[in-house]
Amino acid sequence: MVPSPRVNITELELAELEQALEARGFDRFRGRQIYRWVHKRNVTDFSLMTDLSQALRIRMEAEFVVETPRVVADERSTDGTRKLVLELADKRRIESVFIPDTPAMTFCVSTQVGCAMACGFCLTGKMGLVRHLSAGEIAAQVRLLAAATNLLDQPFNIVLMGMGEPLHNYDNTMKALRILHEEQGLAVSPRRITLSTVGIVPALDRLAQETLMPNLAISLHATTDEQRTALVPPNRKFPLADILDACRRFPVKKRSRITFEYVLLEDVNDTAEDAKRLARLLDGIKAKVNLIPLNPAPGIPYRRPSDARVDRFAQILADRHITVSVRKSRGRDIRAACGQLIVEGGTAKSAAQQMALLIN
Repeated sequence: MVPSPRVNITELELAELEQALEARGFDRFRGRQIYRWVHKRNVTDFSLMTDLSQALRIRMEAEFVVETPRVVADERSTDGTRKLVLELADKRRIESVFIPDTPAMTFCVSTQVGCAMACGFCLTGKMGLVRHLSAGEIAAQVRLLAAATNLLDQPFNIVLMGMGEPLHNYDNTMKALRILHEEQGLAVSPRRITLSTVGIVPALDRLAQETLMPNLAISLHATTDEQRTALVPPNRKFPLADILDACRRFPVKKRSRITFEYVLLEDVNDTAEDAKRLARLLDGIKAKVNLIPLNPAPGIPYRRPSDARVDRFAQILADRHITVSVRKSRGRDIRAACGQLIVEGGTAKSAAQQMALLIN
């Protein structure tokens, strides 16, 4: 008789863990104790869970497991940014980033190994999609970053802006956010979480119905469909008008705005006319614009605009009463800046297969 596989606790919400314990003859209240050890204290060894009896710890070891990615590299930038390279159970690798004082402490986490979106200015898109991350793998990045930076008991922000498109991995992403929000764990408020997406319209409408709703950031990057399709291929399926209509439908919290991210590429999308069109596109939306001067890297066929062009673009938006900020690049010396995350590993699907996955 083949023994049953051990249950991986990191993939379970608290209610699921309580049910799994009860089904094996354990008291349900043990779930809250174990959840605190794993998610609040980052303790993954049952023998160290000292408020459980020794006999219970031995039984837990036999029937449960706490799978956690292995930190294979911890790189530190001169500006304080840190990048963790994490190896998953199947030996695939992902990258997660800690960005200090932005103005809060911020963790940038991944939702996929690679990405199917193939944005022309992003190294992760060069990988293609290798696979989706599980909910436990997404949440584990936050635990590991918090432990590495001594922030397990301190407030921090989370941005889903690492490797991958969060709404292309919708169910696992939202389950991870529920795990992170659980009071017995890290208790992260959704107000401290920002989800960045290229704009998969059906998933945006689904997100609008969620009880636990993060802040929303739309990766726009262009002001015409022709221009955006060249930079962000999913625009062929979900054009600007459809994305912006979904944003107008989106239930933005009081005193909140939808962030529109806009990577500035020299002589591509950084003209005065682009800035004026962007202001017109955002009319009627509670919006703020985050301008991101390109972080150049080998393999990216675009250039970073001059500071003067960036300032001109920002001023045109501000003159039209658009809230605008310019993102300062962090961690460029360790390739941890926006659009620079890429790891070796796995054979991605073809471009045609990637688009079929997105559309279906």
